[in-house]
Amino acid sequence: MFSLSRRCLQRTVQIRRFAATSYVSNADATSTQGEQHIRAKLTEKFNPTSLQVQDISGGCGDFYAITIASDAFKGLPMVKQHRLVTETLKKEIEGIHGLQIQTRVE
Repeated sequence: MFSLSRRCLQRTVQIRRFAATSYVSNADATSTQGEQHIRAKLTEKFNPTSLQVQDISGGCGDFYAITIASDAFKGLPMVKQHRLVTETLKKEIEGIHGLQIQTRVE
């Protein structure tokens, strides 16, 4: 019971840390396979001007945070922007616990 609570608390701290920090970097040598795969799918679909994919589950691939800016979202409400992202990652979402999405138009 305590290990589950501790794990949830760690994830919450990681999520809040992500939300409070601005990420500018792209893919690098420290990216996980899951991050690279998601980044490739989103890049192919949306041709983003800015994209950050981060595994915030501690490396096990259970929870990802995505920040994406693309002209493809122009004129769309946020709900539809997020739906486009989740539809693109439909197969990947089946195997993960959670997804945090932030979209912008640039």
